[in-house]
Amino acid sequence: MKPKGILAGLALLVVVAALAIGADEKAKKTTMPAAGGMDEKAMMEAWAKFMAPGAEHKLMAASVGTWDTSVKSWMDPSKPPMESKGTAENRMILGGRFLEQRFTGTMMDQPFEGLGYTGYDNYKKKYVTTWMDSMGTGIMTGLGTGDANGKTITFTGEMDDPMQGKTLPYRNTITMVDNDHQVFEMWCEGADGKMARMMEIHYTRKK
Repeated sequence: MKPKGILAGLALLVVVAALAIGADEKAKKTTMPAAGGMDEKAMMEAWAKFMAPGAEHKLMAASVGTWDTSVKSWMDPSKPPMESKGTAENRMILGGRFLEQRFTGTMMDQPFEGLGYTGYDNYKKKYVTTWMDSMGTGIMTGLGTGDANGKTITFTGEMDDPMQGKTLPYRNTITMVDNDHQVFEMWCEGADGKMARMMEIHYTRKK
């Protein structure tokens, strides 16, 4: 190759390299748009709002403490309920975002343990709940809404019924009667397709 051709080729490489370097520097200075077109500040503000405990979490915190329980349960709504006693230990976890309940007592004359978590999802604008206990191997979940005065929360969801061999809808309510008394009630769809009361628990704060 002639010297002039070599020089021309080198000059072209220098120009291409300079353009590439310039484009790279420009890319570094350009902020890519965040998800949904939000900038970083807006994203942080949205997430801070999503994670912050609010009035609903404060309401749940009022249940923290030790409670004596009186339980009634119905296997057959037409017959008298089975009755038992128990204790519930409630505490807030994860920075005041969830209420944990550890329940001990008896059920059907057998030792009984239960563990539940209740929270309020700022995104869904719903209460969320899970429950598991020593009488099953599944986890029951549900979504809930509070009434206008904030005294009663109603949860709905589905539960597995091994006796009927199918999944059935359920409805729970927890009513804060006052600072020292609460009432839990549970209904589930019966064999006739109608909602029937399955359980009632009266909580009394232990002094």
